[in-house]
Amino acid sequence: MRVRVAINGFGTIGKRIADAVSLQDDMELIGVSKTRPNYEALAAVRRGYPLYVPADRLEVFEEAGIRVAGTLDEMLSKADVVVDATPGGVGAKYKPVYEEHGVKMVFQGGEKAHVAEASFNTLCNYEETLGKQSLRVVSCNTTGLLRIICSIHKAFGVKAVRAVIVRRGADPKENKRGPINSIVLNPPRLPSHHGEDVKTVLPWLDIMTAAVAVPTTLMHVHFLNVKLEKRVSREDVLGVLENSPRIVIASASGTGIQSTAELVEYARDLGRARYDLPELVLWEDSITVAGNELLLFQAVHQESIVVPENIDAIRAVAKLETDPAKTIEKTDKALGLRRGWLS
Repeated sequence: MRVRVAINGFGTIGKRIADAVSLQDDMELIGVSKTRPNYEALAAVRRGYPLYVPADRLEVFEEAGIRVAGTLDEMLSKADVVVDATPGGVGAKYKPVYEEHGVKMVFQGGEKAHVAEASFNTLCNYEETLGKQSLRVVSCNTTGLLRIICSIHKAFGVKAVRAVIVRRGADPKENKRGPINSIVLNPPRLPSHHGEDVKTVLPWLDIMTAAVAVPTTLMHVHFLNVKLEKRVSREDVLGVLENSPRIVIASASGTGIQSTAELVEYARDLGRARYDLPELVLWEDSITVAGNELLLFQAVHQESIVVPENIDAIRAVAKLETDPAKTIEKTDKALGLRRGWLS
């Protein structure tokens, strides 16, 4: 069975999800949509993706010389699942349209949690979300936090998490904000919303987060302090993380990589499209264990980290695969994701 997938929105996240869906043997990308005839719409057509637009925008695209396959409603009528990749807050406005067409829905972390039946992370709650009508793949920072927390929790049990998030000031393509000559409290109040977002997936977790925005566009960096249910050794932790999916470990002393700029350059050297790093990157040198306390630094590529989870969310709502380990294996193989040591 191949599930028919439509993607509403072809921006930073949507275009990456479109590419990822195209690589899956159990999915068919039936189209993507745009509201403006810009370079991203041109890129969709050039990549061979059927482009659909709102009915009242057909003439605008025609005047711009961009070929369209039809209207948004026509695209939705052909779909089993729609992935909403519109700007934050816009997805909720489209939800009644999706419901009218009876399609399963996957939203992004820019939407409020109540937009969907459940917030989603493959490593944490895949089985609980099977067959739901709508899911919300949590944000990039929340995805990074959940990957490490759930990997550690399954092995040792997690009692509490305290995290500081150093956020990029803007995405690379943005030209309406930044660069800023400042470190901005983001937000000034404590705790930040990131911990609350984690709790939409793990409501039992004691977690508090703080965040600042800095003048960079490449990646986010997190500092985590994790209190475990029992005392463990550093070797115990490394043994778990070496085998955790969607996590790679970088040795600063071994590779010379001790910054997000060097991680991005390494991704470029590997030939990664758009220098994407969907894997969560941990710095081995930072991993410190004292009794039942674990500390570490990790890096999150905000433009691509949620892409594997979106693919898994499609499988979850469509019930294409009931075993989270199998969907992870299938997705990661298709996307060329790695685990273990960065080498």
